[in-house]
Amino acid sequence: MKTWIEWLLAGLVLLLPPLAWWGLPRIPPQRLLPVEADLGGTRYEPTRLPLERRSLSDPGDARPFIANVQVIDFDDDGQSDILVCDAKQNCLKLLTATGQGPWKDRVLARDLAAPAHATVLDMDGDGDRDVVVSLLGDILPNDGMIGRLVWLENTDDGFETHQLLDDVRRVADCQPGDFDGDGDVDLAVAVFGYARGQVLWLENRGEGRFRDHELLNAPGTIHVPVADFDGDGDLDIAAIVSQEDEELWAFENLGKGEFRKRRLWFTINDDLGSAGLVADDLDQDGDVDLLLPVGDNLEIAHCHPQPYHGCLWFENTGNWQFEMRRIADLGTTYACAVGDLDADGDRDVVLVSLVNNWTNPENASVVWLENDGRQNFTPWQIDNQPTHRVTVAVGDLDGDGRLDVVTGGLHLNGPFDRVGGVVAWFQRRKEGGR
Repeated sequence: MKTWIEWLLAGLVLLLPPLAWWGLPRIPPQRLLPVEADLGGTRYEPTRLPLERRSLSDPGDARPFIANVQVIDFDDDGQSDILVCDAKQNCLKLLTATGQGPWKDRVLARDLAAPAHATVLDMDGDGDRDVVVSLLGDILPNDGMIGRLVWLENTDDGFETHQLLDDVRRVADCQPGDFDGDGDVDLAVAVFGYARGQVLWLENRGEGRFRDHELLNAPGTIHVPVADFDGDGDLDIAAIVSQEDEELWAFENLGKGEFRKRRLWFTINDDLGSAGLVADDLDQDGDVDLLLPVGDNLEIAHCHPQPYHGCLWFENTGNWQFEMRRIADLGTTYACAVGDLDADGDRDVVLVSLVNNWTNPENASVVWLENDGRQNFTPWQIDNQPTHRVTVAVGDLDGDGRLDVVTGGLHLNGPFDRVGGVVAWFQRRKEGGR
């Protein structure tokens, strides 16, 4: 006959798995309150900004894989262009405006295996725009040594490809900076990998040669924004790690290529879904803050928005202290961008969402957060389609002095009823005024 202790242990064995399955996703990350977002997604009041949606990419692509979009005047003609990483066609594109007609689509480089991010810089100091492209090698989870970093050198005959880094796992981001103070361009690199990854800085040795230095060994590094976070005159590196642990790291530049590693924040919620990291002085107090969109469920075929999805603001309060504040709820948030959308002098935020599990087709895929000037944010829904938005940028696309919004879609999983590649929302003039 079983003792009461044996019966208790048997009951615990039976009860603990279903309790863990039910309870763990509901545990919020540290200090992440309130939790108003419903599990079917998030819907907000429609924006009062006069925004008009327009598709800028090939409408014939049934399932586009746009990994990154950036607004930049690439050819210095005074008109904004859109730089596009296309992970289906494995190329880097430039979209340029042609008046009221379709935007012109120009391929800058081909045979780029799953480009995740393109960084525009003058690598060789010759006065023109080069591009360094971070290559995943495979858009799907993969722990092989398939990542690369390539330099597209701007020449009279087009872009010449040089390999800067190979024999590494999937590379997700690269940002430039002179980290050792020798006057040339070094590189901070996010090696996402899958079960294994790194944060590196590449020391420029001249003539296209670089020496890699490891700053952190951890899987799932997404972005490595570069800025002077401590105000001491040199460039530091931040990084978000999203796989085995959800952690925010900084690497303090001590000079001459030496760094001090600092963990700024972490959460006990391993399912938080960190989806990127943006450096911006959101409160305009003279130092650089960090914005973290959370809600990445891209690799899960049947994901659900969670109450802890949204956007976190890490306010730089000095001496390497960052105060975390939740500024938005949005199910399956994947990316954010910052700009003064309503032209009132403060910094607003645009968020995009995957929303690939819909209980309500009116749930938001694009939202902007209106800043009241004191960093209190009111969410407004820009649109409910297309879905699967994974990248967003803001800029004046049509030269009218107002900021527009451009996004990219990566349609790995269904449903496929609201598909879109590069899609923009243009601000139009209100009747009787601006």
